[in-house]
Amino acid sequence: MKRYIALVLVTAFMVSCKSKAVAVQNNNDTKEVITKVDRKAIDKHYDNKLDFSTLYIKASAKYADEKQSQNVTADIRIEKDKQILVSVRFLGITMAKALITPTSVSYYEKINSTYYDGDFSSLSKWLGTELDYSKVQNLLVGEALDDLRKGKYAQTIVENLFKLEDEKEASIKKSFYLDADKYLVQKEEISQPSENRLLQISYADSKTYNQGILPTSIEISAIQPKGKTNINLNYNTISFNEELSFPYSVPSGYKKVIIK
Repeated sequence: MKRYIALVLVTAFMVSCKSKAVAVQNNNDTKEVITKVDRKAIDKHYDNKLDFSTLYIKASAKYADEKQSQNVTADIRIEKDKQILVSVRFLGITMAKALITPTSVSYYEKINSTYYDGDFSSLSKWLGTELDYSKVQNLLVGEALDDLRKGKYAQTIVENLFKLEDEKEASIKKSFYLDADKYLVQKEEISQPSENRLLQISYADSKTYNQGILPTSIEISAIQPKGKTNINLNYNTISFNEELSFPYSVPSGYKKVIIK
């Protein structure tokens, strides 16, 4: 079941993976706290914000851990800032589906005939980290998971990328890597060293559309004491501003998952 839910609720699954932190180091880097004048990279990142009302993506997806791998297709529908519907299919059969809104998270999966219907507060408590609608949407469209305009960061240059490291969080380390040309997110890392957790999100490719720049390849990696998990998403078909439907209903007979 987990591999399908991982592909349906990509962010939820990733942050729930208990992983070991791996630090990125460069002895020649010099940290500088970003001031108002130094916030160019952050401002330029948000100049790339996609302008769309709806987004439809057909993607191929691969889940892999040390025991198994699975190739599926994913149908992703986004009504900006309102709802996201993800359908995961294997050999044309819907194996899982999720509907995400700013106030609710619902999904069902076919393997064990179970479903979940709740909000982000209970889901965040269960996962042990804050999760919300914006983080899921941002991940799918290539925007920084957190709103960088609201944070305080230390800035370094790592392999010709701007590295912005969150200075507020003590137990959770967050780093965002932006390219020096268009200031797009190339990589994001979230780690909890005391809990041996690391999540890394990388964007390999992107395309420019009239609505802006959208990533077309996303790699999510979580390394944990029990092993490594990878999720790869490749966007094959993309269309903007079509009239989309968001059909979602739990099949009869499915058992509800209770999160305590």
